[in-house]
Amino acid sequence: MIIIKGARENNLKDISLEIPKHKITVFTGVSGSGKSSLVLDTIAAKSRRELNDTFPTFVQQYLPKYGRPHVDSIEGLPMAIVIDQRKPTSNSRSTVGTYTDINPLLRLLFSRVGKPFVGYSDTFSFNHPQGSCPRCSGLGEIRELDIHKLVDFDKSLNDEDTIHYIAFHKGGWRWIRYAHSGLFDLDKKIKDYSPEELDLFLHSPQIRLKNPPSNWPRTAKYEGLIPRMYRSIINSEEGLLHSAVLNPMLVMGTCPECGGTRLNQKVLSCRIEGLNIAEVQALPVGRLNQWVKGLTDPLATDLKEVISERLSALEEIGLGYLSLDRPVGTLSGGEAQRCKIAKYRGASLSDVLYILDEPSVGLHDHDIQLMIDSVRELRDRGNTVILVEHHREMIRIADHIIDMGPGPGNAGGEIVFEGSYDELLKADTATAEMMRQERLHVPSSKNQIQGNSTLSITNANLHNLKNLNLQMPLGQFVVVCGVAGSGKSSLMEVFRRNYEESGEEAVYISQKNIGVSLRSTPATYMDASDDIRRLFAKKNKVKADQFSFNGKGGCPVCGGKGVIVSEMAFMDNIETQCEACHGLRYSPEALQYSYEGLNIAQVMDLSVEQAVEMFEGTTIADKLRPLLDVGLHYLHLNQSLSTLSGGELSRMKLASSLGKKGKLYIIDEPTDGLHWKDIRPLIDLFHRMVSEGNSVYVVEHNTAVIRSADHIIELGPGAGEEGGRIIFTGTPAEILKCPASITAKYL
Repeated sequence: MIIIKGARENNLKDISLEIPKHKITVFTGVSGSGKSSLVLDTIAAKSRRELNDTFPTFVQQYLPKYGRPHVDSIEGLPMAIVIDQRKPTSNSRSTVGTYTDINPLLRLLFSRVGKPFVGYSDTFSFNHPQGSCPRCSGLGEIRELDIHKLVDFDKSLNDEDTIHYIAFHKGGWRWIRYAHSGLFDLDKKIKDYSPEELDLFLHSPQIRLKNPPSNWPRTAKYEGLIPRMYRSIINSEEGLLHSAVLNPMLVMGTCPECGGTRLNQKVLSCRIEGLNIAEVQALPVGRLNQWVKGLTDPLATDLKEVISERLSALEEIGLGYLSLDRPVGTLSGGEAQRCKIAKYRGASLSDVLYILDEPSVGLHDHDIQLMIDSVRELRDRGNTVILVEHHREMIRIADHIIDMGPGPGNAGGEIVFEGSYDELLKADTATAEMMRQERLHVPSSKNQIQGNSTLSITNANLHNLKNLNLQMPLGQFVVVCGVAGSGKSSLMEVFRRNYEESGEEAVYISQKNIGVSLRSTPATYMDASDDIRRLFAKKNKVKADQFSFNGKGGCPVCGGKGVIVSEMAFMDNIETQCEACHGLRYSPEALQYSYEGLNIAQVMDLSVEQAVEMFEGTTIADKLRPLLDVGLHYLHLNQSLSTLSGGELSRMKLASSLGKKGKLYIIDEPTDGLHWKDIRPLIDLFHRMVSEGNSVYVVEHNTAVIRSADHIIELGPGAGEEGGRIIFTGTPAEILKCPASITAKYL
């Protein structure tokens, strides 16, 4: 057993429990009930901290930091590996092949077996100078500077804003390198430069000036504007940092020299059975596996087995449609998580604690069985598996179930049931009620569909879409469904572009995480903090910044953090509650003022529901009301967003977009991380949005949401190359009679 005593992290109510080892344990319960606080912030954090403690203190400073969990003790804790929804850092040089470590094996294969021999394995890497395409430096796309968008040729260097980029304004530190070089007449318009002057200004490589003026830095070299832009801005981190300024000046497209393969012509000339390494990496994983198994060269024998084993792991978890050259940044959270699981399926480790954070997210019911097989295999290798999960089929496979609740936030943090699946069916909890029902009863659509307004899509071929032509209904609640990888998000991207080309604005709510920090709260995220401060200022006739803990109103001892952070050199920082403000963050001066009998700290500690009631009739209530609509009434205005669960964060993002002007809402998998109890209010919200005159398109796998739609579009029949076709379009009643539908049998 893993024995936990006195867990108090976030909303946990001093709970103690035992988790059986070498079994599958599922933690379930309503969103915000404390599942992540117990599993990720307590169990996983404790294990990772203690593992980090085994390294020398010097090394520890470079390892990820995990907060010290509020728990009395944990006994019998194995080493934890967390497989979460977080997408890997998006990097233009990271692909599925590099992320899963299959690319290095393919490079070795080509260096041994490929003809003609062009070099050793590093030569086949697009991240290595010997292998990368010289034109695009191994990126597969070119970013070429349009000099006329950067430079105003009708101005001189002495004019303001002649070069439209940061620090090139008159007097800027980059401008000085041209103005102080002594090479140019600063009052002469750029268009009047002689050919020699223009070449020197735009194209000169780095050179030392022979007789520089006295104000020229002694060690500096002169460099033309274009090579300087490429070297220090376009091809550097700065280009990514200031992409909003830079991108309008660039012409982007597939590199014409390598055709997007990222590799040079010498590498591409080396082939095995007619295919070069770029063509091999472009194959779907399933077809690539067949190709590898069919290799006959005796030098490939050992590598064949290892490569095939890794490719099979991806196939078995339902990712056979991906190709190894697919950029990691284009994967969904669910696809990235399954890539991680595939890496660990073949691992030799046992007696490990695997923690999976909602592995069913992004999966159609059709794909769930593959995930179940993978989870069982992890357990059967002698490991302990903990799942945080809401999906009925995933809960069903548990050896042990822990249901948390009874409610969200402060109303949760307790264990309301512990035991087997059969015992859960007899229990009196929200999850037990869901499991006893054959399906979640949802009302059929009551939307009065006004006319037959549609938007035509013609020849949609983005990613795997097969030149689709269809009419997209407007003024309805539409669910786009289909197996993972069938082309749903691609179709929505085409739809959004076409809609915006017609002059209307679309609101797209993606799965991308919202930025969270210690200082971000529901009040700041919904833009209500400033209004509350202004209200206090007006009532008490003082300045508004008097009520900001990030400004004048902050506690002078802790600087408005509420905690004192003691730095311990190479060791973890130690945080203690500030004794001056007792964690309230505000100065005594700020706390002496009140509004309706409450000081600023007490107002910020109100729940969203209490605050809407208190500020009824003001802009504050209007800004906070969307949080009520998405079921986040229980959050406190001052609650740090870093304490919220994934389901709460996604609903926070939805709430912040509800007030936006837009007749079309496209929402990507809004039920991620939600218990069935939280899904019903969301369905009611979507219907209400339609009745107010909006079109609501939801990409979704949840059967309750699909059944409640006015209109369904199903893509498939398979994933990747096997998908990208429309296999059904119509009402929920009609889909049940459609033999081609993959979704119908799960409804």
